[in-house]
Amino acid sequence: MYSLNRWWDRYRLQLSLALLGLATAWFMRHTHSAGLIELYRLITLPFQADQTQQERLINARTWELEQQLAELEIQNQKLQALIDQPIVAQGKGTVVPVIGRSADHWWQQMTLGRGRQDGLKIGAVVTAPGGLVGRITQVSDHTSRVLLISDPTSRIGVTISRSRRMGVLRGQAGDRAIIEFYEKDPDARPGDGIVTSSLSSLFPPGLLIGRVESVDLTKTSNPHAIVKLSAPVSDIEWVTVYLDDQTSKSVVSDSP
Repeated sequence: MYSLNRWWDRYRLQLSLALLGLATAWFMRHTHSAGLIELYRLITLPFQADQTQQERLINARTWELEQQLAELEIQNQKLQALIDQPIVAQGKGTVVPVIGRSADHWWQQMTLGRGRQDGLKIGAVVTAPGGLVGRITQVSDHTSRVLLISDPTSRIGVTISRSRRMGVLRGQAGDRAIIEFYEKDPDARPGDGIVTSSLSSLFPPGLLIGRVESVDLTKTSNPHAIVKLSAPVSDIEWVTVYLDDQTSKSVVSDSP
């Protein structure tokens, strides 16, 4: 008995380590090392936190760059479509960015990022994809102010494409405008296209403005129609400005 105690005192540490090793091996075999992996995760957790934060920053930056690239591609497509217009290709017009819109005058005016040094003049016609937008009323060396056709003070001589009847279009501070006809029976129907009149002194004829949405003939002395503007005035980012002297007059109101 004494000898056994001496043997145990001498080899108990080695025996305990051996048994622990066997138990660990058996546990890892039956758990597929899940416990060891979890232990490793807990030990390295402080370092993983920093790595996760770095990954989040990288992912955020990557997403930001992807969005910027998508935005540039969209802007490039819009700009290319404007540059391909015949009036621009022939040097009679120039593509200009919209750099300013006032919340108080959103439907009345906009500011362009080109001015006198770029050949823009007071009275120059401004269009956008969809049709007529307005006319330039103020010019500085590097910027211009546009009176929009949606402004209630705007007056434009117009023609119904189908019937060729004429009237005056007034802005309504929105994406709709109203036409007041000269004749008691204007022969206007919903869906009719509205263009600038050939008798207008300020706009070249045939520029698309919009389409008739409804007609009111109850006021026989002054029948009128509501027109949905074809150019998305509220969303415009680029415009085309006419450089032809024929359409660059200093007046800012129209008469048919």
